[in-house]
Amino acid sequence: MGMKVGKNFKRLQGVILDPSHCWLIEIGNNVTIAPRVHVLCHDASTKQFLNYTKIGRVTIGDNVFIGAESVILPGVTIGDNVIIGANSTVTHDVPDNSVYTGSPARFLCTLDDYLEKERSRMKESPCYGEEYTLRQNVSMEKRIQQKNDLKGKIGYID
Repeated sequence: MGMKVGKNFKRLQGVILDPSHCWLIEIGNNVTIAPRVHVLCHDASTKQFLNYTKIGRVTIGDNVFIGAESVILPGVTIGDNVIIGANSTVTHDVPDNSVYTGSPARFLCTLDDYLEKERSRMKESPCYGEEYTLRQNVSMEKRIQQKNDLKGKIGYID
């Protein structure tokens, strides 16, 4: 028995999924885990004092994005349709349809509110197609254009 992983799972560079207790990890469908995230099912802080290490299951629901350098601690369940902001430390369960960020991670807003805000920003921001990505061999001309377009603002890419 090992880790359970759903469909369309994206694990980016440097992600650590607790190798010592990987069977305690369940990851749903359409999950992206950004670079250098740690998903931990054990916490050895108690070992020196109690001779036991804390362990717990970690469950990540469907349609979840976990931002770069975040840490998910043992015993946590992250619901469906969730965004965890970069550099967050998730110490408690995260409900469905929410955005959490910080250390410790705290509720920021509902997913619907966050997406509405971003849709509104997109109307006034540059939006780029896949031809502006390395995987499509973006030209030097497009790189320069994008760099100039994004001076002092945020854009969006397909």
